[in-house]
Amino acid sequence: MKNTDQYLWNVIFSLFFVGAVVGAAIILRTESRMPLSALTFTDYILITLASWRVTRLFVYDAITKVVREQFYDVVQTDRGPVLQKAASGPRRTLADLFSCPWCFGMWAAAAVIFLYLLSDWMIYPTILLALSAVATFLQLLSNFVGHKAEQLKIQNDG
Repeated sequence: MKNTDQYLWNVIFSLFFVGAVVGAAIILRTESRMPLSALTFTDYILITLASWRVTRLFVYDAITKVVREQFYDVVQTDRGPVLQKAASGPRRTLADLFSCPWCFGMWAAAAVIFLYLLSDWMIYPTILLALSAVATFLQLLSNFVGHKAEQLKIQNDG
């Protein structure tokens, strides 16, 4: 059974996102430190990596788990309390947003672009986030390679 009342909240949050992007564009039209056309390839790489890191930070990392958990309900089970997405309403939409890297990535990219274009000072956190993204990617890659090597060893030994 579909939860059609949730569609309303999804539409409301989508309209809010569109409104925020339009509002940001209006602000950047007069307050931007540089026009969008002046962004270089390096700027796009930094923004992309920073957006990826912010997305990963809010969707997966333990440090922001406290933020994500605000949109979940505590349900008692035989094993004790567990977190479960709210059945419906704005908390459900936010829980869905914080559990979907593709969905949250749109919001993260919009925020990073806005802040990057708004202030000269944002270059520093953007570089920090971009370098952190590269380090995170290298860690994930090394974990993947190590896991695959372990699987091959088990296959060869067995």
